[in-house]
Amino acid sequence: MKGRTAPERTIVIDGKPLPEVLDEAMVHAVVHGFYGEVRKDDLLGPIFNGHIAPQDWPAHLATMCDFWSATLLRTDRYAGRPLPPHLAIPGLQEQHFRRWLTHFRTAVEQTCPADVSDLFLDRALRIAHSFRLAIAFNRGEDSTAITPIWKEAL
Repeated sequence: MKGRTAPERTIVIDGKPLPEVLDEAMVHAVVHGFYGEVRKDDLLGPIFNGHIAPQDWPAHLATMCDFWSATLLRTDRYAGRPLPPHLAIPGLQEQHFRRWLTHFRTAVEQTCPADVSDLFLDRALRIAHSFRLAIAFNRGEDSTAITPIWKEAL
């Protein structure tokens, strides 16, 4: 993977310049590798495959590439709202998020150099925590007991 192309600009995330090696090709590799595993997973596969029809997977993967491109590369390719579809999934629990994060960690660690892997995973951990809080709140559950899931716990 070659790195970003022109126009060159320094993207800073959490006070650090974005690693040059992170580009659209790497985002694509992470997203496609990750969802390939999730779709086969005995816990997550039925949820994803139950909500995304086989013919809709290419569009979903493209949307997820757009999401991660916007999140990490600061492109303007994603303008959606990722939370509402997750709020609509009945029975989504802690175990699902932990499994999702475990697969995501594996995908980024197999695809990316360590600094990029850490960047992806940090964002995924933050997103998962935000979603867990929102789901609990939406269900009328006590969200004060929800603590972040840390990388070391995966």
